[in-house]
Amino acid sequence: MYTGKVVGTVVATVKDEGLDGIPLLLVRKIENGKETDLIVAADSTRQAGKDDFVYLIGSKEAAKVFRKPLVPVDAAIVGFIDTYNEVL
Repeated sequence: MYTGKVVGTVVATVKDEGLDGIPLLLVRKIENGKETDLIVAADSTRQAGKDDFVYLIGSKEAAKVFRKPLVPVDAAIVGFIDTYNEVL
């Protein structure tokens, strides 16, 4: 599990059937109080937006969040962080 900040959205003209209706968001990962890599994450909450702090899960656990077989995701947003106490 790791944290990040939503910085934008991804528009895909063609998606896997398992991702229909699931928004894809650009997330800047936060490690040790510093913003690092930019990743694409599937939004299981369907409510995250730009500048939201979120927590994510990765690997095969991210695909299992959607409770569908063979959803091709490496990262999934699973919750929100109300306040972040470190200066970024």
